[in-house]
Amino acid sequence: MMQIVAGVAGVMFAVGAILAVYRIVVGPSVLDRVIASDVLVATLICALGAEMALNRHTDNLPVLLVLALFAVLGSLSVARFLPARDSA
Repeated sequence: MMQIVAGVAGVMFAVGAILAVYRIVVGPSVLDRVIASDVLVATLICALGAEMALNRHTDNLPVLLVLALFAVLGSLSVARFLPARDSA
C-alpha cells in the first residue's frame, strides 16, 4: 500500500515540477518566471520531505533548510529589485 502512495506522490511531484519548468521557459514575464521557480523549489522541498517521511530518516534536513533559504532570499531580492508598477 505504501508503494502505491509513494508512486502516486512521486508522479504528482514530477508533474508539478515539469509544469513549473515549462512556465519558467515559456513565461511571458519575469514575474511569472520567478513565481514558477518558487513553485519548483517548493515542489523539491515537498518531495524531499515526503522521501524523508517514507524512509524515516532526517539525512536531507540540511538540504531542505538550504532550499528554503534560497527560496526566501530569491523572492525577496526579486521583490526588491523588480520595478514597481503604478497602480493609478
